[in-house]
Formats: sequence, structure tokens, C-alpha cells
Amino acid sequence: MVRTIFFLNIAGFWTQQFYGDFLYAWFALWPPGPDTGPHFVAWQLVTYSFMHGGILHLGVNMLALWMFGRDVERVLGSRRFLFYYLACVVSAALMQLVFAWSSAIPYPTVGASGGVFGLLLAFGMFFPRRRILLLIPPIPMPAWLFVTLYAALELVLGVTGTQAGVAHFAHLGGMLGGFLVLHLGRRRPW
Repeated sequence: MVRTIFFLNIAGFWTQQFYGDFLYAWFALWPPGPDTGPHFVAWQLVTYSFMHGGILHLGVNMLALWMFGRDVERVLGSRRFLFYYLACVVSAALMQLVFAWSSAIPYPTVGASGGVFGLLLAFGMFFPRRRILLLIPPIPMPAWLFVTLYAALELVLGVTGTQAGVAHFAHLGGMLGGFLVLHLGRRRPW
């Protein structure tokens, strides 16, 4: 599944290069609102995650998908991994819609980050003691600490409005959705 999601994201980005405005209008995540241009359609809760705002955006998301997704898929299996990933994508979209709805200027949301943040959370829960080495600064830390600090940073950046154009609440929504799926999955089989 990781490989399939990886290639679907590459294909989505490649397609954007030819049909950019059309794809954004129909497949990016638009907040519901008055007649201000493109509108929200239900399929956007998933399709936005296969589009990206540039090659760096795509590259970072695919690197994280590859780094954390492979181990998470080994634990969950392919079918449950796909369910988990899509649940994180949808919960990220719903969280983004809640916060974007209050914005005076509607803007589209794109990227696999919500699903990737859900994978990061699962990685931290499944492998809490595994060491992750940050690049800048090069500090090794256990996965649980990395995930906790990253979530706290996303919350601070989202509340303060730092890094405009980054969907911090979508990232947190992906983590929240992932936590709920894993927590509920412990109580009853998927």
C-alpha cells in the first residue's frame, strides 16, 4: 500500500502540471461557503491528499510516507493500513474544514500531510523507543518524544498563525483521527 500511495501521489502531482487550475477547482479541498468560486464536493475529503503545492511539498511528504509508512504497514497489514491512512486523510480534511470555514478568504488545501501525520503518530505508538535522528539539529530522540514535540509544535504554529499557508490543524486532525482509529481498534477488531 505504501508503494501504491506513493505512486498515486506522484501521478497526481504530474497530472497537476498539465491540468492545474481544473484539478484545483474540482479535487483540492475547498471550504464550504457562499458563492466565492470553487465549492466543496464530498470527494475532496480524499482527493486533496493526492495533490501537492510544489515539488518540495511532494518530496517531504513522500519521504515521510516511505520512512514511517513501511513499518506501520508491516504492523497493520495492507488492508488495515489503507483504512487507517484514509481515515487520517479524511479526519485531517474535516479538521481543516472546521478551521478554514472561519477564514474570510477561502483557499484550497492540498497534500498528503494529514495522512502522513497519522502515520507518524502510529509509528510513535508502535515503536516508541526507536530512535529518530533529526537533520537540523542532528539530535537523536525516541520516536514517542519526536511525535509529541512535533504535535506540540504544530499546535503552537496553528494557534499563533505562524507559517501562513500551512494547514497545521489538518496535520493535527490526521493525528487525532489516527489516534481514534488505533484506540477504537484495540477495543474491537477492524
